[in-house]
Amino acid sequence: MFESRLDAARRLAKALAKYRGRNPLVLAIPRGAVEMGRVLADELAGELDVVLVRKLGAPFSAEFAVGAIDETGWAYVADHARSAGADEAYLEREKRMQLETLRKRRAQYTPARPPIDRQGRVVIVVDDGLATGATMIAALHAARAKQPEWLVCAVPVAAPDSLELVGRHADEVVCLEAPAEFCAVGQFYRDFGQVEDREVIDLLAGGGQGRPG
Repeated sequence: MFESRLDAARRLAKALAKYRGRNPLVLAIPRGAVEMGRVLADELAGELDVVLVRKLGAPFSAEFAVGAIDETGWAYVADHARSAGADEAYLEREKRMQLETLRKRRAQYTPARPPIDRQGRVVIVVDDGLATGATMIAALHAARAKQPEWLVCAVPVAAPDSLELVGRHADEVVCLEAPAEFCAVGQFYRDFGQVEDREVIDLLAGGGQGRPG
């Protein structure tokens, strides 16, 4: 059990200590993981940016991911998508809607600069946990496309089967806990409050480390 995302990030930073001094680029998946990314970037003496991806939600349960999409339009579609009711027509509508959200977020979060160059760097992609693993797969694909030297997936907690799935897309996976009784990411945090867009903008500008915890 983690007290908060900040607690989880501090524990992850210890597990990633070998990258301190190598100027790693920490890519956080908005919104929840951005305050975690700020901690990792500061603790590891690296840089922080966001990797913009969006979950493709199931037709009758938007929180259940049937895939994910990055801001180039590349999409990962899970094997269980059709059985969850997501046919081709539904997926196309969902992709268009989530791409529009990604365009708005890019304009909000980093309006004055392009994404930080990932080529030839140690890149650490962080999220607050893996449920289906869909958004992390899309994030790793987006990061890999920019030719990093070494690509790390870093999460505090994950469903064991999702961890195995995601591991195929990274050079290294750092996960603190993979409990067999996994149901949802939030069950492993005492404080799992929502992170707002304003907080993300401030954190990317270096303006603090989110809520205390």
